[in-house]
Amino acid sequence: MPPGTSWGKSSCDGGVATLADNGIFDFFSSDTWAVIRNLSLFFVGVFWLSVAFWVYKDARRRIEDPWLVAMATLLGLVPPFVGAIIYMLFRPPEYLEDVRERELEIKAMEERLSRRDLHCPVCRADVDASFLICPVCTTRLRQSCRNCKAPLEALWQVCPYCEKPVEPAAVQLDETQALAPPRRERHA
Repeated sequence: MPPGTSWGKSSCDGGVATLADNGIFDFFSSDTWAVIRNLSLFFVGVFWLSVAFWVYKDARRRIEDPWLVAMATLLGLVPPFVGAIIYMLFRPPEYLEDVRERELEIKAMEERLSRRDLHCPVCRADVDASFLICPVCTTRLRQSCRNCKAPLEALWQVCPYCEKPVEPAAVQLDETQALAPPRRERHA
């Protein structure tokens, strides 16, 4: 600043000009600024309440206890905008509906495994554990004991009913299969 001049003095008319005369303070004291400020505060307030409402709706979908839902909603309200972020960090990871659905699926799978229905490997018809062949498609399901005719499992070495050793099922071969493998003829 050159010597002899001071802040707020106008050089053209020699009078004192304040900053309010420059128009900056005129804007902030005008009705336009009051409307802008009030609308901004209104929208910030509506956004704050909508964030708190979102926290409430989300907490109801994730938390069973009504007291914890109320505390989560209060957390979404009291520290404005920060409470919702804190809630998002500590909220349960799944919706209650998803938890119930998963529990029902697990229960259904456990029930299916517990009853262990037997099915024919070919036609998928229900068969009993004592069946030797499938009554629908006549697929051989088990071997029978040669002594007591009880059904045997494939890996059993001894019949548990009559204590006789299980003879491996003999594979019947045709005459052509019983012979040595065919040789290839050489083409000269």
